Formats: sequence, structure tokens, C-alpha cells
Amino acid sequence: MPTTIKQPKQSARFMQGNEAIAEGALAAGIGFFAAYPITPANEISEAMARELPARGAVFIQMEDEIASMAAVIGASLGGLKAATATSGPGFSLMQEQIGYAVATEIPSVVIDVQRAGPSTGQPTFGAQGDVMQARWGTHGDHPIIVLSPSSVSECFALTVRAFNLAEKYRTPVILLADEVVGHMRERVSEFPVMEVVSRARPEVHPEWYFPYDNDLGDVPPLAAFGDGYRYHVTGLFHDKSGFPTQRIDEIDPWFERLFHKIEGNTDDIVEVSEEGTREAEIVLVSYGAAARSARHAMKMAAADGKRVGLLKLKTLWPLPEDRIKELARSAKGFIVVEMNRGQVRLDIERLAAGRAAVEGVHRFDGEMISPTSVLKAIEEF
Repeated sequence: MPTTIKQPKQSARFMQGNEAIAEGALAAGIGFFAAYPITPANEISEAMARELPARGAVFIQMEDEIASMAAVIGASLGGLKAATATSGPGFSLMQEQIGYAVATEIPSVVIDVQRAGPSTGQPTFGAQGDVMQARWGTHGDHPIIVLSPSSVSECFALTVRAFNLAEKYRTPVILLADEVVGHMRERVSEFPVMEVVSRARPEVHPEWYFPYDNDLGDVPPLAAFGDGYRYHVTGLFHDKSGFPTQRIDEIDPWFERLFHKIEGNTDDIVEVSEEGTREAEIVLVSYGAAARSARHAMKMAAADGKRVGLLKLKTLWPLPEDRIKELARSAKGFIVVEMNRGQVRLDIERLAAGRAAVEGVHRFDGEMISPTSVLKAIEEF
């Protein structure tokens, strides 16, 4: 059942994004955190190592990122809200286990503070090159939820939201931050009041419990190991009991439910913020740290009399497809601002479907996109 948590009043703090992510995890009720050290996400692990044992919760440094994600899955099956934090190379190592959590429907939160890549890249420089990896990194067709903060306050709020969505929809949720936001400091007077959601628990006798019962709706209740319920968990296609199956009449309904619980609830999952889009001729589309530059450029363009709006993606996946299609019918075109070679731009082009022009402002060398470079693209559009 949802509960409302209001953070106690406190004096204003000059807080880092990674610190706010840790605060959000604590507010959401995290009970287990496992990670392996990696720049630029280490401040999250440091906060978890300090705070969790003092609250009777568990922090453990694992031998690598593969083991970290496996430990998170195990802790979640034990009934705890569980998370890990990493960056580029570590996120790559986690992909198989993320796919396992999708298939077995185990709530978990993966925090990826992106850095420049590929490979080791520039560990202390920001980038947004993991966007498509977050969506398609694990093999096979699968749904996923990915959130993207662009401020310290959003680092807190979207971390709480990541835990809520993971618990509500029995799925891994990726918080896709970036080094700029993670290491940026902003003044925070108080965090917003947030509803905190916990997973639905079974109310039937253990003998009658089926962890993947499609008849119970999109999200069947999840029993914790150790609470008297015994059931099978496998990454293979499985029946309602969790045991492997090759029967198409059992596989197809499960697959349909796995996708529908995300695709059928986009009104609840997808979150964006908009400024000036109603009358805009040009709509800037951006997320994370790049959205800050896009917003500043929008204000500079407005001062010059240009009709420019901003669609900021707080949820990257699923994309707000219906809204983008609507804007493609009313605007002259889109300019996608992102710190990569155009990963989201490709999907905006797909959704615009020729009804509106799509251009991009991209940078992928670890440096921030400047507002002036976005303004130049607006002027040349």
C-alpha cells in the first residue's frame, strides 16, 4: 500500500546530485545496496555504506558489477527494496542480470551515472551515451523503465519514483543520471513530499500461490523468500508456477502480460515537463544535464522573439510517443539536444514521421553542450 513520506524540515543545504540520489533511496525505504566502486557514482555507495548499517539495513561491496546486480536480485526476492549504482563499464557488465530481473519480474533499481565512453573513456567527464544501452542492452525483446534527472532536486524525486515504479510493476527500473548532474551542487531547502509504494504481497495460502499467475492482472503479488512461500525462479520461459515451459499457450500470455504492464500503463509511468510548447514553432527535446543548456537557449531565443518550447524527458523509456506525435503536427520541427551522437534523435525522427523536421545538437567528448550552440541551431533551423 502507498504511504506518504515527508522529509523533516531542515536548513538549506548545498547538495550534490549523487547525495540527493542516496537521500531519495533512503526516503523510498531501501533495505539493501550492493555495488562495486566506479567513478562517477562512488558518492552514492559511500552514502549507502555510512547510512544503511545505522538504520538496520544492509550495504555490501561486491567483487564486481555482475555480482552486485545478482545480490540486488537476491535481496529483492528476500523482500527488501534493493538497488545498485554504477557507470559505463559496470553498467555493461550488469546487462545479463538486468534481463534476468525483467524475465523473473523482480523489483530492483539500477543507478547509472553516465560518463564518456566507449570503454574506459573519460571517467570524470559527463556524457549521455548509455541511452540506447539502457533500452536495449540486455538481449531479447523486453520492456524497461528508464528515468533521467536534470537537477539535484530531481535526483531525489526520480530516485523515489524509480523505487515506486519498480515495486508497483515488479520490474527493474534504471535511473539514468550523468556525471554533470551527479557531481553538480545546488541549494536544496527541502525535498518534495513523496508517496512511497511497496510491492503487493499475496493474500492466499502458500499452497495456492502462483508467482506468475496471469489471471491476477498485469502485476501478480510477489511473496518474499522466507515468508513461508516456496516457488521456482528461472530466466527460462516459465509457467505460472515459475517452472520452465515450452508450451506456447503458457509462453504467449506471459509475454503479453510482461509487456502490457509497462506499455498499458504509460499514463502512469511516463513523466515529462513542458515549457512554451503550445505555441512553439520549434520544440527542443532534451533530458538530463543537456536539458539545462536547452532551457537556457530557449529563454535566449524567446528574448529574440522566437517561438521555441522545451519538452524535457524525465522518463526516457517508454518515450512519450503520443505527445511527440501531437507536437509533430503543430510545430515546424524539433531540435534534439543530447550529449551523444543522436540516440534519442533517432526515435524522434521515427515518431515525427516526416510531419516535422528533426535536427540535433550533439556533443560526446565529455564536455557540456553550451546554450549558445543550441541557440545557433535555433537560428539556423
